[in-house]
Amino acid sequence: QVQLVESGGGSVEAGGSLSLSCGILGDSVNLKSIGWFRQAPGKEREGVVRIWDDDKRDTYYAHFAEGRFTVSLDSAKKTLYLQMNSLKPTDTAMYYCVASRGYYGLSSPTRFEYWGQGTQVTVSS
Repeated sequence: QVQLVESGGGSVEAGGSLSLSCGILGDSVNLKSIGWFRQAPGKEREGVVRIWDDDKRDTYYAHFAEGRFTVSLDSAKKTLYLQMNSLKPTDTAMYYCVASRGYYGLSSPTRFEYWGQGTQVTVSS
């Protein structure tokens, strides 16, 4: 069993930065896809970034995240980080850490069987 625990959300002005963390508790050895989704009020959830636990640690960012967000996974696969820079009001959302035992992408949110409780990010203009 796997439990995901996010931390690091908060409020920041536009242009600022926040760093999110996701503690991966339990059996993380067999996790193949780990990443972040977000959901803003009144909007559908959307993928932010995913990283695969393969030889290259293949990473894919949503278009809005490229160049501003950076994901990293520690070698023990126990903590996932998301560094967010140049934040915009449109980045305001609940951010969820996700994981799966298979290789899946951001277009397949239902394939991620593990979800954290979420951490709120609010960016003011």
